Amino acid sequence: MPELSSLATPDPVGRPDPGPVPVVTVLVISYNTRELTLEALRSLRDQTTVPYELIVLDNASSDGSAEAIAAEFPEARLIASRDNLGFAGGNNVAARQARGRYILLLNPDTVVLDHAVDRLVAFAERRPEAAIWGGRTLYGDMTLNPTNAFGELTLWSLFCRASGLAVVFRRSEFFNPEGYGAWDRSTEREVGFVSGCFFLITRALWQRLGGFDLTFVMYGEEADLCRRARDQGLARPRMTPDATIIHYVGASSKRRADKDLLVLKAKATTIRRHLPAWQRRPALALLALWPWSRMASGRLLARLAGRPQFAEAAAHWGAVWQRRADWLAGYPPAPADPAAAATG
Repeated sequence: MPELSSLATPDPVGRPDPGPVPVVTVLVISYNTRELTLEALRSLRDQTTVPYELIVLDNASSDGSAEAIAAEFPEARLIASRDNLGFAGGNNVAARQARGRYILLLNPDTVVLDHAVDRLVAFAERRPEAAIWGGRTLYGDMTLNPTNAFGELTLWSLFCRASGLAVVFRRSEFFNPEGYGAWDRSTEREVGFVSGCFFLITRALWQRLGGFDLTFVMYGEEADLCRRARDQGLARPRMTPDATIIHYVGASSKRRADKDLLVLKAKATTIRRHLPAWQRRPALALLALWPWSRMASGRLLARLAGRPQFAEAAAHWGAVWQRRADWLAGYPPAPADPAAAATG
């Protein structure tokens, strides 16, 4: 069982009079990102007028994150975990204490711009049939960060990645369906799934789906949740450009090689979990071919252009491909949900 403690004010759920029910509960899961987390929470406070409650779960940070958050944001419900529960497990634990009509997942390496939370909630009120909503994300230099939403993984999308068509024709939605081709995120649209960095969902739907599936240790958990909701006819996720945040990306993630291995492991799990049985074997073969093709093309470009970055990329993807037996197996079945253990 994970060990949890609170360094902030008493749990509002446990108070005799917790006050008016907020419109939205904002969940922030932090891990060794003290300054970024404080910046994110300041921007949330400064840019949000819709009634909200804030729950922060700190995943056993060693940089003083929990103490700093408690000192500057005493109004927050802070859960200081002595164990690292990960992104999925942390959100599942924190969401058990949510009271809002909506739950908003907000990464600690983000900055809320121009009342983005207000705008996202207003979008949800206008498009309730979506049940899951996301906004636009920018990098720190204010250029577009297209990782806010993706299309669903399919045999065709895997073929396009493995063959290189998704790279050669990056701006084509036909050949780059997961990345949505040339869509610049300046228009509203339905999407396959919304990134967990800025992810709004009704609390009722979150509870009905049981939150994140802890099989997805890292990466893929929001895609799985959206797919489960869509498959059950409960949601049609949508994105709006009216709600914009900065997402610095990867502030607490591991080095690139480890990240790519985990991303591929999550994709293999998605294939085994969600694709029809007859598609799984060819889909896994295409997934295995993807890093091999990146390795081969990198070697070819290194020879033709003589640039060291191509050789470095080839070496990176070669190492990933060599470890395919590990990530092609996907994640093992999830252990008991720490949220259930912690609150049971």
